[in-house]
Amino acid sequence: MIYYDFCAKLQKSIVSAKEKGELFFFYQRKAVPLHPNQPKYDMPQSLHIAIIGGGAAGFFAAIEAKRNFPHADITIFEKNSKVLAKVEITGGGRCNLTNSFDEISDLKQAYPRGHKLMKRLFKRFDYQHAYNWFEENGVPLVTQEDQCVFPQSQDSHSIIDCLVNTAKRLGVKIQCNHQLTAITELEDERLLLDFKVSKGNLSGASSASFQKASSASHPVSEIRQIAFHRVAITTGGHPKIENFKHLSDLGHAIEPPIPSLFTFNIADKAFKNLMGTVVEPVYTSIPGTKLKAEGPLLITHWGMSGPAVLKLSSHAARYLHENNYQIRISVNWVHESNRSLVEENIQGIIIANPQKQLANIRPYNLPSRLWLFLIQKMGYAPEKKWSEMGKKGCNLLIETLTNDLYQVNGKGAFKEEFVTCGGISLSNIDLHTLESKVCPHLFFAGEVLDIDAITGGFNLQAAWTTGYVVGQHIGE
Repeated sequence: MIYYDFCAKLQKSIVSAKEKGELFFFYQRKAVPLHPNQPKYDMPQSLHIAIIGGGAAGFFAAIEAKRNFPHADITIFEKNSKVLAKVEITGGGRCNLTNSFDEISDLKQAYPRGHKLMKRLFKRFDYQHAYNWFEENGVPLVTQEDQCVFPQSQDSHSIIDCLVNTAKRLGVKIQCNHQLTAITELEDERLLLDFKVSKGNLSGASSASFQKASSASHPVSEIRQIAFHRVAITTGGHPKIENFKHLSDLGHAIEPPIPSLFTFNIADKAFKNLMGTVVEPVYTSIPGTKLKAEGPLLITHWGMSGPAVLKLSSHAARYLHENNYQIRISVNWVHESNRSLVEENIQGIIIANPQKQLANIRPYNLPSRLWLFLIQKMGYAPEKKWSEMGKKGCNLLIETLTNDLYQVNGKGAFKEEFVTCGGISLSNIDLHTLESKVCPHLFFAGEVLDIDAITGGFNLQAAWTTGYVVGQHIGE
């Protein structure tokens, strides 16, 4: 009898089965027994679970599944050579793993897409649960003034080590360099997975494997087919819809993936000369829409960055995509939406400093380089006296401070994009278990779903929450 497992020690069994004529040969994504009485896709009676994607959601789903279903055989399959690569670089290598949510009054502020589902799932596992989970598993955490939560070590490897060591201690297996290429529903309700396995990870290959033709210019790879009782897809977001083909082939609706966290390219050369300047906080918005954000803004050598821009890019992701990233952005430099209050402030400056030059008095304590730039942008000389502004000049100044317009000509390079919106349509998912309505025994967690968030630890929180929920139900 042949069991489809990964261990090299089963090679002797494979040889024995060949002699008995009981070995399966896989072709055209179907299994055909060479012996007429051999049962199809025979496997051990224990529950076999595959977690596809060795990221945050994948590890959390695997750990929780193993805790809830300890007798299940659980394996994480990662297409790259190492797991948790995205966790390693998030938060500048410090891992912004969640947020206190103290400044979030409505989840739509943090989750432009998927906020209704997140509100539902937070009743079962929210940011406080995540905070407690990591501390209980040996990772002390700290909350910054901006409400972002980091490991006390300020090192993402504290989170990585926690997840990997916990998974291994529980008996979760980890296989790298395994890329899922196809999923087939079997008659016995199991799922047959096709993996492309790169050279160096071929030991213990199942009898359902065959060697892929290769040349000297391409690395050797193998296609392996393995059947599982339950499968969770936790592969994260993908920049191209083609990467969802094996899921759309099963009948899932895919929301087109597009970038949702990126910086803005600004055409104004004089503005970009202010690179390195940080203004905190500001309001950003897109004229003619209700899209807006707030937070620090960083001026870079290519344009604008910082939370005020990244948040806006997330909320406006589809609008920006539809407009080919050619839009106008409004910046309220003084973080005051009440124009009358700004006018009172300016009039107070004029009364108190009538003979002072514009350059010497900075409204709202704006950075000096930015203030000089704004003076010149309005067409005034830095030496102009405040008493000479006049009503027209005051109105222009107030407009510039509260509604300063810039032309956006494109977004930042792809390397800066950590998040995409789009993915598996939530209409195809059971909102309680996160199991597919289209393909039984197939579950989803993390960014592969059409859920995404602004910067600040919210995307990783979605990974912990959805991974936890999958781990609660995948073995049922």
